Amino acid sequence: MAISERTILLRVPASFFGIVLGLAGLANCWRIAHRIWDMPSALGEAIFAVAALTWLVLASLYALKWVLVPADARAEAEHAVQCCFIGLGGVATLLIAQGALPYSHAMAIALFLLGSAFVLAFGLWRTGLLWRGGRDHAATTPVLYLPTVAGGFVAGTTAALLGWPDWGQLALGGAAFSWLAVESVLLHRLYTGVPLAPPLRPTLGIQLAPPAVGAVCYLAVGPGMPDILVHALIGYALLQALLLMRMARWIGEQPFAASYWAFTFGATALAAATMRSVSAGDHGALATLAPGLFLLANVLVGAIALGTILLAFTGRLLPPAAAAPPSEPQGPRS
Repeated sequence: MAISERTILLRVPASFFGIVLGLAGLANCWRIAHRIWDMPSALGEAIFAVAALTWLVLASLYALKWVLVPADARAEAEHAVQCCFIGLGGVATLLIAQGALPYSHAMAIALFLLGSAFVLAFGLWRTGLLWRGGRDHAATTPVLYLPTVAGGFVAGTTAALLGWPDWGQLALGGAAFSWLAVESVLLHRLYTGVPLAPPLRPTLGIQLAPPAVGAVCYLAVGPGMPDILVHALIGYALLQALLLMRMARWIGEQPFAASYWAFTFGATALAAATMRSVSAGDHGALATLAPGLFLLANVLVGAIALGTILLAFTGRLLPPAAAAPPSEPQGPRS
């Protein structure tokens, strides 16, 4: 294959699946807004269409990377940080299944099965390697949530939407307890280790996602009524959002890049969780917060999308073609 083709494949990282998460998350918010505030439904469906097209392009490129440049794909999979973004491929597929559900139940089921299988297989593979130890603490970032926590919560929500809440409850359990375990490791590293290097700081945006996405999942697989646990999860998500705002200048020492999409899924899930609660009859604090969070989610995703388009037009979207840093030691693989 031509060198230029190989370079393009190498420079489209799995982390770009985060774009799909942000777009699909915002589309879900607009669907809920149509239901509770009679907002235009066409806008949400249009955003889902863009998310689906983005997913199709990225999934095709990622599959081609394994076919045409398998050594480069393996290098990404063995990288101490970039590897975990591969799990977003399954999460993105599950979100596209949610988007497809009103149009084709059969397609939604097929995408759900594909996404769930990918999430489970990747989560087991990656977590099995992590359990062997030998990891550099400097490589410990919120990307560790991606293999099991993000996939489990989104799989649980999607299963419930397809009419299988009992399966969704199993996914909720796996994701929730994985979240608590990983968070303890991550906070210990952030409190006691060296500061995150600027290129890794945008990954802190992922920190907002687990409680927010967990609240959405709990509302989907449970009785559907916002109870004290939903309020507690949203409260913790709000705390994470405020902490990220407080750290914005420090995080912003990393110039804008596609990595800032890490903030979008948690932000849209936080808005969606409050709006779902309002839809279920919550007229208290969450009803007060929901419009503002919906507005902020739109502003955030819109600004990052605009910045990404500008990067693409100026040729600065893709990371530079360079050899990947050494992978963490893992021992024999199986």
